[in-house]
Amino acid sequence: MGNTEKACSTSGDDGLIGIGAAAHRFGLAESALRYWEHCGLIRPAQLRSRWRLYGPEELHRIGLIQLWRYTGLMSIEDITKVLTTDNYGWRAAVLERLDAIEQEQQRLAAAKAHLRQLLDCPDSNPAEDCPELRKMTAARAVSDHPVNRR
Repeated sequence: MGNTEKACSTSGDDGLIGIGAAAHRFGLAESALRYWEHCGLIRPAQLRSRWRLYGPEELHRIGLIQLWRYTGLMSIEDITKVLTTDNYGWRAAVLERLDAIEQEQQRLAAAKAHLRQLLDCPDSNPAEDCPELRKMTAARAVSDHPVNRR
């Protein structure tokens, strides 16, 4: 970090920190914070000359966005809805994301079961010879599957 950047990483006793220090605190790139600002998700508490300064409320919001991106795998669009929609309208975005996560969990559970069967099959060539895998693939080839209805 250069001397100018280091000097502007904090702004004294007012509790504000620069963009570099804020990004570092959350393990983010400064460009992520600039992008989130561009999207309207965050705003610096103050702008001094050309320096963006963040206070406790802005840091909380950065932490929320990071948490939701990482744990909820929420899109910027979904996070924008949660942060900007009044009257509980944000609940629709959260419910939609929960539904998508539940579907993904089901898909991952099925993938895990298939891979576990592949490892557990005693046949030397399970992709060709495993009777359980054959049952699984036969079950996928049902005639009323939406893809087969075309």
